[in-house]
Amino acid sequence: MGNQTEELNKLVVITGTTASGKSDIAVELAGVFSAEIVSADSRQVFEGLNLGSGKITPEEMKGVKHHLLDVAKPNDFFSLADFMDHSYKAIDGILSGGGRPFLVGGTGLYINAIVDGYCLQEGSPDLKLRKEIEQKSLSELLDLIEQKAPKELERIDIKNKRRVERAAEKILGGKVGERPLKPRYETRVIGVTWPREVLYERIGIRLDKRLEAGMIEEVSRLREKGVKDEFLYKLGLEYRYILMYLRGEFDSYEAFYNKLFMEIRHLAKEQMTWFRKRKDIYWIDMEGDPFKEATGLIEEFYNR
Repeated sequence: MGNQTEELNKLVVITGTTASGKSDIAVELAGVFSAEIVSADSRQVFEGLNLGSGKITPEEMKGVKHHLLDVAKPNDFFSLADFMDHSYKAIDGILSGGGRPFLVGGTGLYINAIVDGYCLQEGSPDLKLRKEIEQKSLSELLDLIEQKAPKELERIDIKNKRRVERAAEKILGGKVGERPLKPRYETRVIGVTWPREVLYERIGIRLDKRLEAGMIEEVSRLREKGVKDEFLYKLGLEYRYILMYLRGEFDSYEAFYNKLFMEIRHLAKEQMTWFRKRKDIYWIDMEGDPFKEATGLIEEFYNR
């Protein structure tokens, strides 16, 4: 088994909670190790979803090449299988060119899929079943999954209706069960987060900056360009609540802001619950010298 692990190519993974600063530290580390970044974010794959998804800007990239940004069109469905296919191509392309890949992002399912090597059994979709499932509410779908395959609730983002729909579709289509695992890479997973109160303060500062930069206007433009309300709603968080605000579903801007702030904080809490299930994450101390600590972890990983 040890020999098999040694034969695998090495992949550095940088993950953590929303607003933790993982993108910034990943860029700095990639600069030191001459690495390219593969994004693991379920919303940043879509073109035009920039401020709302917290997508890194060309300036913030500091010359580091990024992959898996803007690879899908809004209104399209982008599955876990799509992500894995794009990721493997990007990672293997970097490796074959003699480069070093960093997988960076906060979508826990995406991180787990690549690190653990999910083997998906994707068949042609049953469109009639899919339509029936899409008619159901989120709570109805969660009840259904809890009755038929409760363990699946631990694998999915229960606030993302689209992912819940796909999980329900697999369960009703008889395709659920323990996923066989076949990791393609030897990984070093580095985690980025802060003490809760500090993280909440960072979330508030980032939310204010993004709203001032035109996040509400971004959603308005997307709608004008034909992006469907249903698609935006299913994205959750910023896109859902800004959509609701634009449709007049909040009594005031303050009510909208407070709800969105609360939901982003809740996401951060859920992310930590998700990541704590992984015992292979090296959590770096962001209040100490995180760059030095992460550099040491990566150097040790490459040299062993």
